[in-house]
Amino acid sequence: METTKIALFKGKKIRKTLYENEWWFSVVDIVAVLTDSINPRDYWFKMKIRVKNEDGMELSTLCRQLKLESSDGKKYTTDCSDTEGILRIIQSIPSPKAEPFKRWLAKVGYERVQEVENPELATKRTRLLYKLKGYPDDWIEKRMRGIAIREELTDEWQNRGAQEQKDYEILTAVDIKGSLWTDANGI
Repeated sequence: METTKIALFKGKKIRKTLYENEWWFSVVDIVAVLTDSINPRDYWFKMKIRVKNEDGMELSTLCRQLKLESSDGKKYTTDCSDTEGILRIIQSIPSPKAEPFKRWLAKVGYERVQEVENPELATKRTRLLYKLKGYPDDWIEKRMRGIAIREELTDEWQNRGAQEQKDYEILTAVDIKGSLWTDANGI
């Protein structure tokens, strides 16, 4: 499986790599896209100092030094951050190009707060997302029922003492094996 890729944002490259089963993105590439800086490395360096002085936040703590391929074809260690870290870093970029991201983050945050107050909104959002992805209504209904049944099942397992991820993996395997046996025997 390929662990490094190039993502395109408005025609500009953003390097990313798979690290601990999660995508990590080049911070310098994000800074370059959102600031049009002539020297995005210098911009990132100065931004870390500015944010530390203003907010006391160490943006470096959101990053890992990972090897990414450079334009010369060689791999160099580069500040990379996961999706959550990148979104936090974008919040610190004082650029008009970063504003749409900041507005989107505020909107998503507001929607999630509403969903905490009214969980039915989360279910409606999930249905809408499946619809927008082109899934048929009957598939969506089956999927939503499956999610609800799975939640009830894992809640019951937890009530009966399942605690570790391994417990759930074993119970899931037993459940699937039992279902396959039942289906095969017409029960």
